[in-house]
Amino acid sequence: MADGDAILDRAKFHAMTESTQEDWAAIGRAAAPHRDELVGRLIAHLNLLDNDDGGFAVDRLEHSLQTATRAHRAGQDEEYVVCALMHDVGDILCPASHAELGAAILKPYISEANHWMMEKHGIFQGYYFFQHIGLDRDMREQFRGHPHFEYCAQFCHLYDQNSFEPGYDTMPLTAFEPMLRRVTERPRQSIYKRA
Repeated sequence: MADGDAILDRAKFHAMTESTQEDWAAIGRAAAPHRDELVGRLIAHLNLLDNDDGGFAVDRLEHSLQTATRAHRAGQDEEYVVCALMHDVGDILCPASHAELGAAILKPYISEANHWMMEKHGIFQGYYFFQHIGLDRDMREQFRGHPHFEYCAQFCHLYDQNSFEPGYDTMPLTAFEPMLRRVTERPRQSIYKRA
């Protein structure tokens, strides 16, 4: 597409109240390459976790890979494994709300149970260490009775809290890329709800 064509293929409105279906079609065409690059951007962000140990026995990427490897080897489905891989992706960008950030990234592509697990895992993980930093290790109890409480507790117990093992036989990030691509290929739900 020539430069002049690119200008012609832009929305014409200056306020959304003036927008047309043709404008939104042009915006959709311009956004398509970005959607296709999602997996590459997610992999790049996961790679930012490499060599950042945050004081742990392994770096944050290794922790994420161990968590996903354990889930995969236990026979969890691809969506769950991708959630395990991405659960701490927000650690560097947004440490105070890393769980919510990872959950927000995957929300359109995953089930409600997996989204809730990702979003709340930080509080549930606290069961294993909050008492050492002056917090209530039972903070997760505020969610007791929620349909996904045990699901999240199991994730933390089986895969997250125990994935700080130097020398663990971790699968490489490249092994998870096709899974990540399949899970994010098509949104399962829209972030926009019809009224």
